[in-house]
Amino acid sequence: MFSLADFEAHAGAVLDKNAWDYYSSGADQEQTLRDNKEAFRRYRLRPRFLRDVSQVDTKVQLFGGEVAFPICVSPTAMHCMAHPDGETATARACTKMGTCMVLSCWSTTCIEEVAEASGSGLRWCQLYIFRDRQLTRELVLRAEKAGYKALVVTADTPIVGRRLADSRNRFNLPPHLSLANFSNVQAQSSLVIKEHDSGLYQYTTAMIDPSLAWDTIDWLRGVTKLPIILKGILTAEDTEEAIKHNIQGILVSNHGARQLDGVPATIDALPEVVKAARGRVDVFLDGGVRQGTDALKALAMGAKAVFVGRPALWGLAYKGSEGVEQVLKILKDEFKLAMMLSGCAKLSDIRPELVVHESYYNPP
Repeated sequence: MFSLADFEAHAGAVLDKNAWDYYSSGADQEQTLRDNKEAFRRYRLRPRFLRDVSQVDTKVQLFGGEVAFPICVSPTAMHCMAHPDGETATARACTKMGTCMVLSCWSTTCIEEVAEASGSGLRWCQLYIFRDRQLTRELVLRAEKAGYKALVVTADTPIVGRRLADSRNRFNLPPHLSLANFSNVQAQSSLVIKEHDSGLYQYTTAMIDPSLAWDTIDWLRGVTKLPIILKGILTAEDTEEAIKHNIQGILVSNHGARQLDGVPATIDALPEVVKAARGRVDVFLDGGVRQGTDALKALAMGAKAVFVGRPALWGLAYKGSEGVEQVLKILKDEFKLAMMLSGCAKLSDIRPELVVHESYYNPP
C-alpha cells in the first residue's frame, strides 16, 4: 500500500455493497463528489528553492492541544461496518500518530468507549442539534465528561440529502450493529427498511430538526463552555453570521458531497470563507483531500488544518487500527515532502503566494 488510492481500491473490493455504497456515494448525480477531488488539481504550486529545509516542523496547535501534523480525521458514521473494532480502532491510530479525531455522534461505538481508546489523544465530538434538546444536551455533557476538547456542530443538515445508492440498496445497518450513542432512544427502533427508502434516512429525518436557526447556536453556547466549530459553512455571509454568534472555528465542508449536489468543492469555497473570517476565527477544511499536496494547498489558502473522512474508513477496511495508522502516515510523509520541495521548513512558511489557480499559467 503506497497511496490512498491503493487503500480505496482495496476497500471497494472487500466491503459489502451496502457498506461500500454508503461510504463512497454522494448526493444525487455526484457532481460535487467528483469535484471535491478534481478541484485540487486546478491549483498549482509555486515552490521556492535554496531554503534550508534540513529540519521540518509540522506541528500545529488546535483547540485542546497540539497535533504532530495538520491532517486530522473528520467525523464519519458507523466505522464498525468497515472493521469490527470500528471507532476505537480509528481513535487508537489517531493517538499513535499524534493527530486529532472527530467522533461522529452517529458512531457505532459510544462516546465513552472511544474516549477510553483514545487515551491521551486529542479528540473532538461532532454534534447534530436534534429535535429533542434534552438528548442534545446529554450528548454534550457526556462529551465534556469524556474529555472531548471541542464540539463540531454540523450546520448543513436540516434534512438528509438524497443519496441514490442508499435508496437503491434500501440501506440499513447490519443487525449486529446500532448507533451506540442512542441505545435508549425510541427513534432507534425506526431504523428499519421501508419501501423505496433507506432505514437510515427515516431514522435521521425523525431526529434532525429542520427548524434550526442561528438562535439555536446561542442556546448551545449556554449549554457548554467547549469551543464550537461550525461544520458546513461555504459562504462569506454565513461566516460573518457564525462570528456574530460566538463561534470559535469554521470547518469549510460540503458534508463529503452528501447533501446538496452542485455546491462548490471545498477548496474552491475556502478563499471566500478565509477572506470573510479575517483571522477572527480558525478556519479548517475537509472534502477531497487525498494527498499531502492537497493539504499543502489548503494551508497556503488559509486553512489551519485539514480533515479526511473516507480515507480513514479505507484504512479500517484494510487492517483496522494499523490500516488507519498507515493512511495517516502516508499523508504525513507526503505533506512533509511537499513542504520540503516547496521550500517550507515550518507551517508559517506556507504562504498564500505558494498556490495559484491554473489560469495563472494559462491566461485567457
